[in-house]
Amino acid sequence: MPRRSFVLEVRRTLTRRPPVPQTRQPGQARPLAGPCSPARSPSPITSDADEAAIRIGDAVIRPENAPVYVIAEAGVNHNGDLRNALAMVDAAAAAGANAVKFQAFRASALVTADAATAEYQREQAHARTQLEMLRALELPFEAFASIARHCEKCGVEFLATPFGVDELRMLIDLGARAIKIASPDLTNTPLLIAAAQTRLPIIVSTGAAEPEEIDSAVELLDRRGARNRIVLLHCVSSYPAAAADANLRRIRTLAVRYGRPVGFQRPYDLDRDRRLAAAAGAVVIEKHFTLDHGQEGPDQAFSLEPGQLAEYVAAIRRAEPMLGRGRLGLLDAEREVRNLARCSVVAAAFIGKGERIERDRLTVKRPGTGIPPMNLDGVAGRVAAVDIPADTVMQWGMLQ
Repeated sequence: MPRRSFVLEVRRTLTRRPPVPQTRQPGQARPLAGPCSPARSPSPITSDADEAAIRIGDAVIRPENAPVYVIAEAGVNHNGDLRNALAMVDAAAAAGANAVKFQAFRASALVTADAATAEYQREQAHARTQLEMLRALELPFEAFASIARHCEKCGVEFLATPFGVDELRMLIDLGARAIKIASPDLTNTPLLIAAAQTRLPIIVSTGAAEPEEIDSAVELLDRRGARNRIVLLHCVSSYPAAAADANLRRIRTLAVRYGRPVGFQRPYDLDRDRRLAAAAGAVVIEKHFTLDHGQEGPDQAFSLEPGQLAEYVAAIRRAEPMLGRGRLGLLDAEREVRNLARCSVVAAAFIGKGERIERDRLTVKRPGTGIPPMNLDGVAGRVAAVDIPADTVMQWGMLQ
């Protein structure tokens, strides 16, 4: 489709949200833990009033001081089977994830016939070429309508990574409320331009990228009107990645460099990384999961099973209250210890009313309920307004 025609079509789709087809696919999997919840009420697709905040459905993503947005990455772990994909929606919803994400592509349009697979893909998927592997993992476009509808029913956000403009157009037609750009497409200018034109939030992975490439992608999206809709994900494009390569400080580096919310895409297995990533400032965390590690597929080995995913999300939620708001100041919970453990200016000997107080008549002792020791020199030389017995915690009212 010519570029101008596509832009016009995108604009038309933004003025309407066509209903997802209601036909139930044959063999649709039952939810893992009972029926899914009723459909969600629609939410506005806008940036929050705070320009640094981004809204995806009912969730608000901010650079800080907001719950972590957890994306359960189904990816291609459904192995091309819609029944598996629907069961994965159930698992993500039961685990408490904010969103479940799939990958939308047409193998023949994505790779050349002889594009080689990576070593981990050859080991896990037993495929010589990417085309052979991806054809076995591809879902037809109509399957995504069933997935989107099931997500609506289960109360979990439907997301997918489009690997081409056609797939992006499909997601718009299905009412997707955010777009995910995979690390390999950080330099895919046509796809970035098309994503910016959707006016939706854009989550951009930055794995295997040089700083200049991230700069160029962010600048391009900014110029195309997506300035306040970008979330960057720190990602290590090695599968599985070594814990030593996690480089969690890069989360803060990205946040400072670009002034955008930053998340973390986890391709390796480290028990405590979910809390570490949140502590490092990740406001979005994406993690692969699968229904069964025993299945064949390129991403199965480093994915969590449903029970592990539920614990993963729960660990993030337990960590969130510990992050706080980052503000300096006294907590109510600290007040008692502060008063008891801090020191005050104390009379070292009897000081009579009207007596000018010499420095050697003063000392510093606990508790901290009197004049702070930082004011010690301000007390020396003052005149006592009352008799002050030795070992008295001094108050300003005792001085003239």
